[in-house]
Order: sequence, then C-alpha cells, then structure tokens
Amino acid sequence: MQSYKMFIGGRWVDAAGGERFESQNPFTGKSWATIPRGRQVDVDQAVAAAKSAFAIGPWPKLTPSERGHLLRRLGDLIAANADMLARVEVTDNGKLINEMAFQLRYIPQWYYYFGGLADKVQGAVLPIDKPQTFNFTRQEPLGVCVGITAWNSPLLLLAYKLAPALAAGNTFVAKPSEFTSASTLEFAKLVEKAGFPAGVFNVITGFGSEVGDALTSHPDVAKIAFTGSENTGRHIGQVAARTFKKVTLELGGKSPHIVFDDAEIDNAVKGVISGIFAATGQTCIAGSRLLVQRSIHDRFVERIVEFAKRAKKGDPLLTSTQVGPVTTPPQYRKILEYIGVAKDEGAMCVLGGGPATGPDVGSGGYFVEPTIFTGVRNEMRIAQEEVFGPVLACIPFDDEEEALAIANDTTYGLAAGFWTCDIRRILRMSERLQAGTVWVNTYRVISYLSPLGGYKHSGIGRENGLDAIQNYLQTKSVMISTADDVADPFVMR
Repeated sequence: MQSYKMFIGGRWVDAAGGERFESQNPFTGKSWATIPRGRQVDVDQAVAAAKSAFAIGPWPKLTPSERGHLLRRLGDLIAANADMLARVEVTDNGKLINEMAFQLRYIPQWYYYFGGLADKVQGAVLPIDKPQTFNFTRQEPLGVCVGITAWNSPLLLLAYKLAPALAAGNTFVAKPSEFTSASTLEFAKLVEKAGFPAGVFNVITGFGSEVGDALTSHPDVAKIAFTGSENTGRHIGQVAARTFKKVTLELGGKSPHIVFDDAEIDNAVKGVISGIFAATGQTCIAGSRLLVQRSIHDRFVERIVEFAKRAKKGDPLLTSTQVGPVTTPPQYRKILEYIGVAKDEGAMCVLGGGPATGPDVGSGGYFVEPTIFTGVRNEMRIAQEEVFGPVLACIPFDDEEEALAIANDTTYGLAAGFWTCDIRRILRMSERLQAGTVWVNTYRVISYLSPLGGYKHSGIGRENGLDAIQNYLQTKSVMISTADDVADPFVMR
C-alpha cells in the first residue's frame, strides 16, 4: 500500500500527531494508499511556511519574468508526467482514464498561460486632478492563498487556483479532498523538482472539519479559493468574512441542457450524453436538466435512452470503459437516495434507477446505472437539487419563452447549454440565460483562456482567463507631491 507524506516548507513530513487515514479505490472498494491526517498544528506550520516564503527569502526577490519561467518549467514537468498523474487520479477518484489523461495533458497550458501573464501585470499612471501631484497604481499580491479542491478533478481544479496565484506573486497552501489527496501529493514532487523556493507551495491533507476550517479561519491567510458544494461554500464564505478574507467560490449547479426542434439531433444526442454521463455526472457543470421542445421530446428521449443503454461500465483504467464508478461511498448513497426521491415524487424512470451489477463492475465498487427520468416537473427536487451523479431529469417545453423560464427557475447559475440552428435564437438565449458559462451546440468545453464561475448560488468570482489573476492581486495607489511648499496642513487637498 502506498504511503504518502505532506509537503510543508519544502520538506516531506508526517502529521504532527502521527495519524493517518486510508484512501479507497472506487472501482474495487479497497484501500490503496494511506494519507497523513493533519490537524491545527499542521495547518499552523503550513501557513507559517507560506507566510515566511512570501515575506523573506528568494521568492519575493524574483522578478515577474523569473516567476513565469518557474511556472512554465512546472508545466513541462506536468506534461512529461501526465500519464502517471492521470493513473493516480483514476485510482483515487474512479473517473475514466480517457478523461483524466486528456485533463492532465491539457493542464500544463494553465501554467504556460499564467507563466506568460506573470510579467504583464501592470499598474497605471493616473491623470489626477490635483496640481503638482504624480499618481500611479501598483498591482500587488495578496499574501498567503489557500486552495481547497473537490474530489472529482483534483489537479485541474488546483491549476485553476495555483497558476494565477503564483503568477501574481502569492504563496500557496493546497488542501485536497480527503477522498482524493494522492495526486496533489504526487504533483508537489514536481513543484519541488521545478525549483520553487521552499514554502511557496505547501500541501496539507486531512478532513474538512479539522484542516479546512483551520485554514479558512487562520488569521495569516489572505484568500480562500474553493471548489465544492454550495453548503460548504456558504460555510467557508461566512468564516472567511470574519477576518475579511477574499474568496473565490465555484459551487454547485443544476444546469439546463436545452434542445430545440431545429437542432442537429445527432450532435445534440451526443452532447447531452457527454453532459451528464461521460463523467458519471460527477461534475458541477453537468447538464442534469434536459429541456426538450415538446414536438420532438418523445423521439429525442428515446434516442438518449438507446444511446445510454449501450454505455460500457467497468474498470475506469480501461480505455474501453465509458461509465465508471462513483468516487465516494457517501456520494454513492446520496445518488441512490435522490433516485428514490424522484420515484416518490412521481417521475418516471425510463432507464437505470439503481446500483449497477454485472461482471464488469466487480463486487466492491460504487456503480450506479445511468438513470433517466421523464415526466419531471421543474419544481421537483430531482430538478432543483444537485445530485452529482449519472441521473438525468427530462422536462418538455413548448417555446423559447417557456424554455427560458424553466431554465432560469433555479437557485443555481453555473452553466447552461442549448442546441439550435437559429442564429437569432442563439443571440437571444445566450443573453437571457442566467449562467456564468453558456454553450451553444456543444457542452462541457473548458479553456484556460475563458473565465469560469457562477451566477446566484453557484459561486463568487471567476477562475481562468484574465479575470483569474485579478482575483489574486490588490491595487495600491501612490501619490507623490512635486510641490516646493506643503499646503495648509488643516485642509484636505
């Protein structure tokens, strides 16, 4: 069994109390690694290391160009080790090797892009209205930043946070999910190899109530960036507000996936399948509400059912597998509970509806059948609450106005997608959908260049693109008098 250590202040260390916990392989249900169980004392050490690295030593003395060089070197190391990191993530979270290999081969772009931005952070000279005064602004880093990541895509979600934070000159403490800590610890080896000064990047592992809360409330932390559930995000926001920390929260979603009767149907079918079943529904941008124009509703749902029925379940490390296991036992139980709720509310289960069985899924894994419900009303819990699993709720609509009303009738607003060949409709819908990302005739496309974040309860702030680095900077205004004499000291100038 693999035994990992935490990475604090440039050293590999056990938890101060010597405690450990086991990480399970979702496909087999068996433990495959042990992880240090950090506590408050470990948090204090990690934050102290990051604070010291920010204030003294080589990191603050590096030029922005030198920081960018380190980030690009890290990107090269990730690229060289992408297949290894992908296999670790699959072993830890059960997602498909095809998807995780694609992610890991793409992740270096975040470090290349933000490495290129590091020396392009600029202030400005202001044409101030005060005579004999020269005014300019500086963009400066915040200090110690904390990234708390979810279990579905640990290193991708870390890249969203770490790359802009380091490009801006901050130092960082990463806290991965207790369910999927291994890949972040493997990644820390690459940070060390890239030559980042000790304390610039730290990884502390453990449970949310013991490590996450301690980080969120720590007085020396300047910013928290979190990806996860709405309830946890709300708690982090409340705790962080007590010490006026900056926060970026990328939270849940109940994204509408809308198909109009003029859509290219074959492409729309593939897009809907990708949106909900390709990642076993374990993504915050999952298109979990399928809205189909009534004139094609029944035929389209039949196509979806037939397509999903043929999906191959099994070992996520095999490239032939199309549906993998649910990552954690609590999430597995939650998904099955929601399926029961949907049935109790009167929704009709036309595919799946329970645990998956058979020789391909083994006997110890956490597999749920791809599940499709019809007869869903938008006020049902299955249409309003995030299931985070392979469960699709189908809702018919008559026209564009009704589609918009249903789509926007949710507390969430992370993403939305729709399929149509009408360019005027594309412009109207993309303007009126209440979501941070809107896909048209595609779904689940992400880029390091494009901002990602939510409306309403789906979060605060944006990750990726130019917006992201601004979330890790603060503006300082500098005024220099060029006057020979000081004005009346009792009068504000």
